[in-house]
Amino acid sequence: MSNYAYTLSATVRQDNGKGASRRLRREGLVPAIIYGGEEKPLSIAISQDSLVRYGKFDSFYSQIICLQVEGQGDIEVIVRDVQRHLYKPLYQHLDFQRIVRGQELQATVSLHFINEDSSVGVKAGGLVEHHLNSVDIVCLPRDLPENIEIDMAEVALGDVIHLRDLKLPQGVRLVHEDERAEVVVAQIIHPNRAAADDEVASDESVATDGDSDAE
Repeated sequence: MSNYAYTLSATVRQDNGKGASRRLRREGLVPAIIYGGEEKPLSIAISQDSLVRYGKFDSFYSQIICLQVEGQGDIEVIVRDVQRHLYKPLYQHLDFQRIVRGQELQATVSLHFINEDSSVGVKAGGLVEHHLNSVDIVCLPRDLPENIEIDMAEVALGDVIHLRDLKLPQGVRLVHEDERAEVVVAQIIHPNRAAADDEVASDESVATDGDSDAE
């Protein structure tokens, strides 16, 4: 059984350029590139169907993926950049970074909020407000988490969760953690404040529209 959450088959691309990429997409393939480590960048093509099937999971963008590249063997990578179609649920291009075992990597992982409905603040009538849905971390490949869990059970009305409050898995640290310690991740606010914020936003929108008309 595979140790990887995601395994994709790929072929080496012989032609590059916009024309070649368009031909690949018409054939149901997505152009991509693998870079990093001490090897040269490698241009590949991956099935659009496979990417659509796996891409709906948040962990696909943070977990180590095994790319089975024809003629190259298995290559461990993580997703570094994604280009999507403007209006279709399709991929245009992906950048993958090679994993070097024993060498730290940077990744973006999702934040999973649990026990929101039963939290102290919500029971008191508050509303949960999310400011971040993911964070950038640094760790060794073996320590890469699927996500970072935030337990909202004991968060009271008016409480604020900052980046410094996150309980990170062992071996994991935030990118620029000293500079971003006070960044707000989530809070539980009073419903009156939420209504007031909506009213201010509406007033600002009306004022902007009025300025446009005046010109």
